[in-house]
Amino acid sequence: MNYYCTLFDSNYLTRGLAMYRSLIKTGEKFTLFVFAFDDLAMEILQKLSLKQIVVVSLQEFENDKLLAIKKTRTKGEYCWTCTSFTIKYILNHYPVDVVTYIDADLYFFDRPEILLQEFRNSKKDVMITKHRYTPEYDQSETSGIYCVQFMTFKNTEKALKVLNWWKDACAEWCFARLEAGRFGDQKYLDDWTERFEGIHVLEHLGGGVAPWNVQQYACTAGPKVNDINIVFYHFHGLKWAKVNVFDLGMYKLNPPDIRNIYYPYMDALTDALRMVREKYSNDFQSGINEAKACGAYASLRQIKVNISRRVRGCYNVIQR
Repeated sequence: MNYYCTLFDSNYLTRGLAMYRSLIKTGEKFTLFVFAFDDLAMEILQKLSLKQIVVVSLQEFENDKLLAIKKTRTKGEYCWTCTSFTIKYILNHYPVDVVTYIDADLYFFDRPEILLQEFRNSKKDVMITKHRYTPEYDQSETSGIYCVQFMTFKNTEKALKVLNWWKDACAEWCFARLEAGRFGDQKYLDDWTERFEGIHVLEHLGGGVAPWNVQQYACTAGPKVNDINIVFYHFHGLKWAKVNVFDLGMYKLNPPDIRNIYYPYMDALTDALRMVREKYSNDFQSGINEAKACGAYASLRQIKVNISRRVRGCYNVIQR
């Protein structure tokens, strides 16, 4: 049994549900702790009563320190601040020896157990993942070398030393700007391999494929990159333009990337939306109409054309 935690509000609910259902499809044995970051997300998750999810409300999670911090930060900055706190909360409140934080906009195509086995074999205490930027998208100086997307912490002295340091740093400063070598909660990871003992950097190529690095690889059905199964893909930047229309963001994506990676995810998001509307309310709209589509819609028929090209600086917009 593997233990995961994530956080999201109602705007990211369909992403979180798609991620959860992708874990089930892989056959992974798991419990997912979800920190519901608004009342609507909490209400819907309680209504859905999903078997392998344990929902943690803000009322349970937030303490006086976090409530004070919350007043000083945007919604996004507060979510970043809370990432380390959610990990610590699980280790403090549940009989869990190892927990992995996962972003809500990940989607699993293969069992993350593959990655956790690599971590166990390393005999280390904490696992982090690199961005592995394609050179033209290298944002290491601003967004960091490592990505807070899939991070594993043991409940050990070495791991807790790292986690407590990170938690305290984020409590002190966690903003969406580059300042004194810091950016959000992520730049703090840059020197962990030198600052702390027991840090393992994930080596498996299938862990952490994302729009900022997929250009480096040959993507084929499976989906695979360079003949290696993608374990998870980080759908950073993807937004709902409207129901069945998706804005894929500004990164260059090739037709095989869209066909093998993005189409299954768009279908999963649509299925998650359908589930919420059927079981909660047909009026549910949160997280949709996030993007103002520029009109460069691409239909399924246009996959044979280079639909990943930029059109006068517009996003890649696909009607599914």
